[in-house]
Amino acid sequence: MAIATARSNPRRGGAPLRINRVTETSSTRPLKTSGTPTLPTRPGATADITAEVTSEPISVEFRERISATLMAFVDQRQAALASLGDDLAPLFATARHYLSGGKRLRPAFAYWGWRAAGGKPDKADAIIRAAAAIELVHASALAHDDVMDDSATRRGRAAAHHEFARGRAEQLGIEPTDPAMRRFGRSAAILLGDMLLSWSDELLTSSGFKPKAVTRGRVYFDKLRTEVVAGQFLDVLAQTSSTSSSSDAMRIVRYKSAKYTVERPLQFGAVLAKADPPLLAALSSYGIPLGEAFQLRDDLLGVLGETSLTGKPSGDDIREGKRTLLVARAFQLATPAQRAILNANFAKSDIDHSGVAAVQAVLQGTGAVRAVETVITELTAASLSALAHAPIRDETARKALRVLSDRVTNRTV
Repeated sequence: MAIATARSNPRRGGAPLRINRVTETSSTRPLKTSGTPTLPTRPGATADITAEVTSEPISVEFRERISATLMAFVDQRQAALASLGDDLAPLFATARHYLSGGKRLRPAFAYWGWRAAGGKPDKADAIIRAAAAIELVHASALAHDDVMDDSATRRGRAAAHHEFARGRAEQLGIEPTDPAMRRFGRSAAILLGDMLLSWSDELLTSSGFKPKAVTRGRVYFDKLRTEVVAGQFLDVLAQTSSTSSSSDAMRIVRYKSAKYTVERPLQFGAVLAKADPPLLAALSSYGIPLGEAFQLRDDLLGVLGETSLTGKPSGDDIREGKRTLLVARAFQLATPAQRAILNANFAKSDIDHSGVAAVQAVLQGTGAVRAVETVITELTAASLSALAHAPIRDETARKALRVLSDRVTNRTV
């Protein structure tokens, strides 16, 4: 599935973003698109949004415009510091790595929140830039998260702290495992995250929305940034605990992911289009359960997903001792023998492949995986029910959000 959109050059503003009617599907397999419609040729031409296409709410065109906006922004920031010479080149190169690829879910929710509140698809340049600012926040969180978790990879490549250490060690002719290089790598990655977070403010301010609109949007933009830090703190706090509870796990899910991934981006986009309180409340009722379902799916993939698809080792969450709902349910349902396996292997930094496989078998054998799948189904149903009753002005937006509900909860990456 893919949204058909009018071609434009994001660096020059180009033609209006064109997003056609969404056709729903329960399949998670990529579908063929119907091709790209012809670009309106006269200035100010309004895109036809009624063309019948089989589409998804995050098109290749949409992702390209978000990516081009981000890359152009990094280019501008690098040019502004050109007087410092080439020493900063690794910092900007790694920023581009963390801003490339990804599912672009948060910008998509911001865009469709804007459409749900009456945003016009032929005037989408500003929302594209504002939505891209959320990706800077996300990239910042990823850089910091990789340091905290000491993750080896990110999106199939070395994580920032490892890449910084390797690059500097190569320059100096020493091993990247040297303690000084490891310390440099971690420090550089933290600074990268700080820089990306700072940039998010700049991009939002320069998005093209009027100052009053930016002020409205910043309320939810700031909530998004604060809540994800709070959720991340709860996550690392839980990793120091020797017990797992379902309520604690779900509290982390809500603040680390649900609000940050779905609810706040939706509300952020909606207020930029002057959404009223009933719509903002309805988007919250839709967004929170969907965001929770998204994170629970992510937790399953973090333990059982294929590394070739997720870009991260499947045993990382076991090794790091992530106190997820999946783990809480496994401890609750485990037999004494199964609990012994969990205690012997969970949160052990030196766990080997056989240990990971043993924990995976317990998660399956206890029924914990089935239990989490049931919760995902229930949360998705609650989200769809809220969406059906939401006072959304644009039915194309309602259909897009319905498709997104399927897309974020039934996935393999």
